[in-house]
Amino acid sequence: MKGARRRRPAAPIPTTEGPQMSTAAYRATTGDHSIRPGFWRAPISRAAFRELGFALSGLPVAILGFSVVVTLFSTGLGLAVTMLGLPVLALLTIAGRGFGAAERFRIRTMLDLDLPDPHEVTARREGVWGAITARIADPVGWKGALYQFVMFPWAILSFVLSTVFFTVGWALLLFPAYQWVFGRYTDWDGYRVANWTDSHGVHHVYDITSPFQIAGVSLIGLLFVLLTPQLVRALNGANRLAARALLAGR
Repeated sequence: MKGARRRRPAAPIPTTEGPQMSTAAYRATTGDHSIRPGFWRAPISRAAFRELGFALSGLPVAILGFSVVVTLFSTGLGLAVTMLGLPVLALLTIAGRGFGAAERFRIRTMLDLDLPDPHEVTARREGVWGAITARIADPVGWKGALYQFVMFPWAILSFVLSTVFFTVGWALLLFPAYQWVFGRYTDWDGYRVANWTDSHGVHHVYDITSPFQIAGVSLIGLLFVLLTPQLVRALNGANRLAARALLAGR
């Protein structure tokens, strides 16, 4: 009679505090507290709406940050031949730190990613010029300014794609609820998707009227709705990577 086969124990989660660690403790160690909802539940989950809110609110923040950073950098660089350029560049690093702190707060509250705050600036010399030179030599401020400059085009792309997928998806999914409006209040039989006259003078009109067509539109909307959380999370993934590289404390 053969002996019972022994099952190999599951590999523990890597840790520096012991052989095993719970999932919650592992997330606390790595700084990633995000819990991804299931594929079918994602469109109506709070996590998905927080991700969407991050993508939508990122555009006005990016416009403000990009405008301030570019203005201060160009002004400071133009005045670099004089002593007046140094205070402007110091103000740039202060603004970079401020925008970086605001971005860490947004990422912490909306993306559930806790990034450590950087150390404060320490002036090695006393006086106004000591504070200015300390600010100019502050790598955290420069990286915060660089983040605003680099992520500005991505904020535009994230806003546009998130808005389009979200609005188109829900508009098509709920089409059966309002499709009757076109036949009652317009001269169309249903929602008109095409209307043209060919070279032979024949007029072509295509309206969505049959139940199968209406159901097909709704199914297309369902596909958009299900894919929107995945798309938004992928877009925000670039912000996560850039924030870890440029905004994490040093």
